[in-house]
Order: sequence, then C-alpha cells, then structure tokens
Amino acid sequence: MAQGETALRRGLRRRHMTMIGIGGVIGAGLFVSSGSVIAMAGPASVVAYAVGGVIVVLVMRMLGEMAAAHPTTGSFSRYAELALGRWAGFLVGWGYWYFAVAVIAFESVAGARLASGVVPGLPVWLGAPVLLAVLTVANLVSVRVFGETEFWLASVKVIVVVAFLAAGALYLTGLWPHGGAGLSALTEHGGFAPNGWAAVLAALVTVVFSYFGAEIVTIAAAESAEPAREVARATVRVVWRVLVFYVGSILLIVAVVPWNRVPANGEDSPFATAIEAFGVPGASGLMTAVVLVAVLSILNAGIYGSSRMLMSLAERGDAPAVLARVRPSGVPAPAILAGSGLALVVVAVAGLVSPDEIFAFLLNASGLLTLVLYLFIAVSQLRLRARTDPETLQVRMWGHPWLSWTVLVLLGAALLAVSVSPGVGPVVLGVGVILAVTLLAYTVRARLGRTVPPVTDPLEVP
Repeated sequence: MAQGETALRRGLRRRHMTMIGIGGVIGAGLFVSSGSVIAMAGPASVVAYAVGGVIVVLVMRMLGEMAAAHPTTGSFSRYAELALGRWAGFLVGWGYWYFAVAVIAFESVAGARLASGVVPGLPVWLGAPVLLAVLTVANLVSVRVFGETEFWLASVKVIVVVAFLAAGALYLTGLWPHGGAGLSALTEHGGFAPNGWAAVLAALVTVVFSYFGAEIVTIAAAESAEPAREVARATVRVVWRVLVFYVGSILLIVAVVPWNRVPANGEDSPFATAIEAFGVPGASGLMTAVVLVAVLSILNAGIYGSSRMLMSLAERGDAPAVLARVRPSGVPAPAILAGSGLALVVVAVAGLVSPDEIFAFLLNASGLLTLVLYLFIAVSQLRLRARTDPETLQVRMWGHPWLSWTVLVLLGAALLAVSVSPGVGPVVLGVGVILAVTLLAYTVRARLGRTVPPVTDPLEVP
C-alpha cells in the first residue's frame, strides 16, 4: 500500500512499543485467572507459569526473528502464508481474528462488572457497550491515540506489579511489619504439588493463554517509527520482564497465602488476598480498580490487534476489500468497526442466553486456539529461516534449529495433553469445527476463482 492518505501511519514510538508488549500480556489473566491455576496446581503453579513463560519467550523470539525481517500488519498470518501457502495464512489470520473478537467481548463484560463495583447501580448491559464504544473511538482517532492510551493503562499495571513484588519480598524476609513468613507455605499444605504433576500440565493451557498478547507488538511493527529495531527490542526484553512479573507474583502469592485459601472463583483477585495479608487496608477496592485498568488495556489492545489482522486479510483478498480502507488519519476504520461490532453482538447473545457458560467456552476455546497459533508460528519460523540468508537477519532465534524443533515438540505435546484431558471434549470439538469451517471457506473461495493478490514477501510492505 502506498504511503499517503490511504496508508497506515508510523506513529508509534519506542515507549509505546514497550508498553504495548507489556500491556498486551498483563491483564485479568494475571490479576484474577491466576487463582484458578493455583487451585488446580497448588504451589507448583509457579512451575506451570515458569514453563509456560519460557515457551512463550522462545515463541516470541521466533516471531521476533520473522517480524524484524518482515514488518507487516499481518504478522504471523503473513509468515504462515509465506511458509506454508495461502491456506495457512487464511486459517491463521481468521483464527486470530476470532480469538481477538472473543477477547474484546469478554473484556467488555468483565470491565462492566468491575465498573459496577466502582459506580454502584451501573448495569452490565449498559457498561459493556459504553466501555467498548469509548476504546473503539480511541482506536478510530489515530494510532498515536491508541499508543498513548495503552502506554498509560499499561504503566499503571507495571507500577502495581513492581510495588507488589517489592512489598512481598519485604514481607517474606521479615522487613515488613508482622512479616517474616519465609517460603514454608510452599510445602505445608499438602506438599508442593498437592494435586499431582498431571494437574500442573493441565494448567499449562490456561497459563499459555494468560501470556498470549505479547504478539500484538509484532502486529504493531508496521506502524512503528523503526520497525526492525523496535520489534527486536520489544520481543525480547519485554517478554523477559513479563515472565519475571508473572512468576514472581505467583511465587509471592502462594508463599504468603496458603494455596487452598486463594480465591478461584474468577471474580476475586488473589493479589487482593495477598495484600490483605500484608495488612494493607482497602486491598479489595484497590485491586478492583487495578483489574479494571488491566481489563481496559487488554480491551484496547484487542481492538487494535483484531483490526490490523482483518485489514491484512482484506489486503490479500481474504476478506471484503472495504475492510482494507484506511482513513486519512491512518486508521483502518471499517476493520475496527467490524471487530467491535461483532464483539457487541457476542455480548448481546451471551446476555440473552447464558453469559457465564458462553464466555467460559469462548475462553477455553481461545486457550486451545492459542496453542494452534503458536504451532503455526514455530513451523513458519523453521520454514522461512531455511530460505533466508542468516547474515541478513537482525534478530535470530537462539540455538536454531535445535531449540526451534524443541519448541515445536513442546507445543505439540502440550496440545495433545490438553486435547485428551477430561472435560475438554466440547472445547476441542468447537475449535475443530471453527478450523474446519474456516478451511472450507478458503476452499470455496479458491474454487470460485476469485482474483486475489499473489503471495509476496512482506519486506515489500512499506
């Protein structure tokens, strides 16, 4: 796409890229959903988060190698297309868009529920559309407004997590009033892995899903002032920081609070329980406000990521051409409105049927779909690296090809283990149907003989 009024603008700076990477990962998955992981795996949830985090760091390094060489709004969808063919780009692109719309819908409702605690009497059916509309408008104005919004929302989350880590360290070492608990709670209540190591493995899908979001920084690369340099920096440093935040926070929670007393209802925050143990008054209200900020940040990033992926699909002829249109301000308005509009429909349908059941299914399906997308990223990196002169790469996967193959095997094993776990049959079936219908749509479109742009190297994308 030529530069000008119909092109995306490179309005994102280094600080934006850093916080987009951090903000896309630190959300309700850390502040709230971590309680269900702790209930499942006990203190060994620290291991689940560490293993899941290392897998994500390696996947992001693979993605960073490709994104630094080929900055494009389609990110891993374009890489799958280059590596495996148009069918793969179509499947991955639409799969990610489904995932992003589900996240937008879920975060809208989650944000409305939290907001009702801050603004008593605010109904969820009103709060969800309002929050969705406000952040959709922020995305419609310009990419700079999106970047600034995400920067400040993510900054609040980082400050809270850093403060929590510092306070927790002081509490455990006895430098905090009434502190000095040490690490004995890790083994005192049924052992380190009270439910067995199979439970730790089963928790891995939730853990990996919690980390998902860092990939948005590679989607944003095409709108960065220095795409290659910023992606190289963000995909490595940011993810390592997030890994420390996650593992450190979970370790402090299970060391301060007995694991069987950590709330796992998906509504109360384990952070609030730990902060109350520190003796900090008003912990519940504080964490409600923080989780609301976290949810808004993820919602903001979800709207952005879904729109750029849909725009990329449209540019390649895999979605209606109107969705590739860009306003003079440099934002793909039709793609933004399409994602937010469908998310609003999902919210309305869920409200009429059964919000808890529908969103639980969507989140579990999204977690499984996350592993599928990671598999495509790993395969794409292996295929594209074989076709690329290593001397031209600004970012390289560590220990290639052996570490790349190790990641692929680990992802395959995790996907298999999750798929055969008890109670996940409906979710596996649902994801299978989604992927099959998407491939069927691609087959029908191909047989209709519709003219589509040829596969080109994303290096040619401005």
